[in-house]
Amino acid sequence: MKTLLRLPVALTALFQRLPHAVIALAARMALANVFWQSGQAKLGNWDGTLFLFSDSYKVPLLPPDLAAYMSVSLELSMPILLILGLGTRFAALALLGMTAVIQIFVMPNAWPIHIQWLAMMLVLIGQGGGTLSVDAVLSALLKRRSRALAQSKT
Repeated sequence: MKTLLRLPVALTALFQRLPHAVIALAARMALANVFWQSGQAKLGNWDGTLFLFSDSYKVPLLPPDLAAYMSVSLELSMPILLILGLGTRFAALALLGMTAVIQIFVMPNAWPIHIQWLAMMLVLIGQGGGTLSVDAVLSALLKRRSRALAQSKT
């Protein structure tokens, strides 16, 4: 019985050792896939995309053609940034804004899927892309350079 009670404690300890880099990488890849596939589908049938934006997707304040171009641009550029882990917080924030527009104006009943995306985006916005990212490499280089400059001034 004691062994059985120790199992949840041991599993919790194991899960707590899961590095943020692994979680962030999974979130980056999952989000990148969702938006990349959507962008590819829009490009694959551009006439249909323009029709949807002019007839079904009622994005306020933007002409339908501009909304379509902006949508595809974000869906194809932000996944590349996410995969690389370059500007991770910015890319996730841009996709969060896009998801909010979709949720509010285009597909208000799609909140069960959007809330899953939101959870991944919030991890990336709040914690960054993790150590397996270009962001981490650039940050380390900037810190090293900053320390070298500080030492050269003394």
